[in-house]
Amino acid sequence: MHFWRDFRKFVTRGNLVDLAVGFTVGAAFTTIARSLVDDIIMPPVGLLMGRTDFKDFFVVLREGPSVAGPYLTLAQAKAAGAVTLNYGLFINAMLAFLLVGLAMFVVSRLMSRAEAQMDARFQEAPPPPGEPTEKKCPYCRSIIPIKACRCPQCTSHLTVPDEPDNPSPAPQDGREPKATQPA
Repeated sequence: MHFWRDFRKFVTRGNLVDLAVGFTVGAAFTTIARSLVDDIIMPPVGLLMGRTDFKDFFVVLREGPSVAGPYLTLAQAKAAGAVTLNYGLFINAMLAFLLVGLAMFVVSRLMSRAEAQMDARFQEAPPPPGEPTEKKCPYCRSIIPIKACRCPQCTSHLTVPDEPDNPSPAPQDGREPKATQPA
């Protein structure tokens, strides 16, 4: 029974939704990258190499039982039942992978630069050595910044330990704010 309880906890965490959104966007981006490779990059490369379609780079390992080779296209070889080594399709897949990886690297790098610029613009003094920078939410036990006044995971209202004169805002439904102890 611990398995289902742990699974329920995992599914209800906020990170799972972020993961699902990232996976969906990644799948859509992969489709675009594949089209870029198959429809834009590889036709000129194939033309330069003397073939019209790079997908038709293959080696026949065994001729088909119905029609003997040679086969001009991969589709002809497959229709004849030939066993083929499709290195052109593999090269297309590798290029698509490299393009997706490059795009993810560029996005990650841009996000890092934007974060560094925001940190420089709204710079706070770094905490003294030995001072904690994170704490655990007393409700969901997620690790959050020490100055957080609301948990991003469970949305509980928290008090900021460095600023006791600044009470947490009252919830919108009229209930009293939850009092917390710093963790």
